[in-house]
Amino acid sequence: MTVHAAIAEPRLSRFDLTCRLVSRLKNDEAVVGGIGNSNFDLWAAGPRPQNFYMLGSMGLAFPIALGLALAQPNRRIVAIEGDGSLLMQLGCLATIAERSPSNLTLLVMDNGTYQITGGQKTATHHGADLVTIARGCGIADSNWAADTEEFEDLLGTALAGDRPHVIAAKIDGASGRETTDRDPAWIRDSFMRGLGTRN
Repeated sequence: MTVHAAIAEPRLSRFDLTCRLVSRLKNDEAVVGGIGNSNFDLWAAGPRPQNFYMLGSMGLAFPIALGLALAQPNRRIVAIEGDGSLLMQLGCLATIAERSPSNLTLLVMDNGTYQITGGQKTATHHGADLVTIARGCGIADSNWAADTEEFEDLLGTALAGDRPHVIAAKIDGASGRETTDRDPAWIRDSFMRGLGTRN
């Protein structure tokens, strides 16, 4: 796939892609939603006790998902992150490649802006290619999804795979559908119960 195919209009809907992900979750997979619109749309797609909704820490969705994948290797782990947040923690991609957990899928929603802080342009707006960066870090199964059909195909492969995958999509500028319940203690406790680590 070429980058040109990935950035062609029309851009995809983050909420639609998130709903497509949630519709595939059948076996208590854990999902980490990055801060802002990534977790707002995850919440709107249907709250689950196996979802962890990030609050206030840019770039930590993928590192947290890596920790979960290593701690619970028999559980599928998915993380959803925006381009701005991933740019804050690009080094995590090299660590993920080095550890290579078999149960980890990383979704990148790239709209080229720091959307919830005022719409400032990110490096991806100016040409940084997060899929090429992920491949350069050693995550060979890193691909752009040019349309919803390709997203579905890549997601199916990733969720059945035996090594980490990155799936990135160029998305539109729509805001998140709902605001997550922003209670850190509740988010933590609900997630721990969802993972079976707390009664």
